[in-house]
Amino acid sequence: MKIAMIGTGYVGLVSGVCFSDFGHEVICVDKDPRKIEMLERGEVPIYEPGLDVLMNKNVEAGRLSFTLDLKSAIDGANAVFIAVGTPTRRGDGHADLTYVMAAAEEIARTAKQYVVIVTKSTVPVGTNAKVRDVVATANPNLDFDVASNPEFLREGAAIDDFMKPDRVVVGVETERATQVMADIYRPLYLRDFPIVTTDLESAEMIKYAANAFLATKITFINEIAALCEKVGADIKSVSKGMGMDGRIGNKFLHAGPGYGGSCFPKDTKALARIGQDHASPISIVETVIKVNEDVKRRMIEKLTDLCGGSFNGKTVAVLGVTFKPNTDDMRDAPSLTIVPALVGGGAKVRVVDPQGKREGEHLLPGATWTNDPYAAAESADLLVILTEWNEFRALDLSRIAGSMKNAVLGDLRNVYSAETAREAGFTAYDSIGRKGYPFSGAMG
Repeated sequence: MKIAMIGTGYVGLVSGVCFSDFGHEVICVDKDPRKIEMLERGEVPIYEPGLDVLMNKNVEAGRLSFTLDLKSAIDGANAVFIAVGTPTRRGDGHADLTYVMAAAEEIARTAKQYVVIVTKSTVPVGTNAKVRDVVATANPNLDFDVASNPEFLREGAAIDDFMKPDRVVVGVETERATQVMADIYRPLYLRDFPIVTTDLESAEMIKYAANAFLATKITFINEIAALCEKVGADIKSVSKGMGMDGRIGNKFLHAGPGYGGSCFPKDTKALARIGQDHASPISIVETVIKVNEDVKRRMIEKLTDLCGGSFNGKTVAVLGVTFKPNTDDMRDAPSLTIVPALVGGGAKVRVVDPQGKREGEHLLPGATWTNDPYAAAESADLLVILTEWNEFRALDLSRIAGSMKNAVLGDLRNVYSAETAREAGFTAYDSIGRKGYPFSGAMG
């Protein structure tokens, strides 16, 4: 089949590359000449493990190409996927559908034959019906269907998630559209991966409900972690004991400095707003949004205590600033709250992140970037682990502690244990939901 993919951001590029690996002819379209030039050179504008190799393989096979020309991409396409951004709209929390509707109108004015217009972007319930209306108004003679096909890709594991999904969700209105979508996803169906076919509104709601539930799970375990610190329990043991319950499961039960990224912050806000607009408020999600911000502020308090009550004049080494490992995504990362607080409090901040510098340099003004965690920690007063990249899981802690002015560790991802830190020579240590050891006397 021929597929046009509008948008070469994270969702569009990963989806387009993976569809081409299924054997489909895929043309990815973008308005940004810089992106298209990069892609045509074989360079990937985002960081996603393995994506560059898979992309170039399918380009060489003649199944994948890139263009600025929407008309040529749509010509003869069986399906056109809309994979453009839906950022949170300023002021009201709604998802901004400007790009989605603009793409729908362009498709309507360009398509010449039957096509299924598929929304891959995360959109509020009712958006696909609006897309249908926009297309029908712009081109009353066009023969088309709309479909909702939300993505469930984890950054850092997106290719596996696409090729080996828990499920594929498809919202459709007609048998004709159902057949086109079935043909597109046939390689997964033949390997017995579940395809959930439903109506448009249910498909849209599944995406929001799933992300809101996962965000709730993260926020719940972070609140339990805070309580563990008060009562002397260990959050790792608590999470393990909870996760063994089949009704709960062990995923998304890792305490940390709060969720971030491209999906959870945006989607929880949008779902909360949808509930408010329909006089059916989702109080749990509204609370999750608030508590997640509180968690980030609590991390600042922890680090303040480790610095003896003030950041002023201290040197702080921060390991990891992307919202999670194996991505360069800085959107709503906890670092965007924590690092400015350090800088604003008078600290000299050194940052190390394997992929975060490209986005992070302008997002974190006042921080100094280095590639070496050992150099960052030298003569520092505080070492903070903020993103659990593999590079930070097997550090020579004795070497680091010995090089620091004050050997103090704030482990906000629970990578190490208090005992390991103590044995390495750290005079003070704190983590999330576990026992640390004294801050008093650690730093003046």
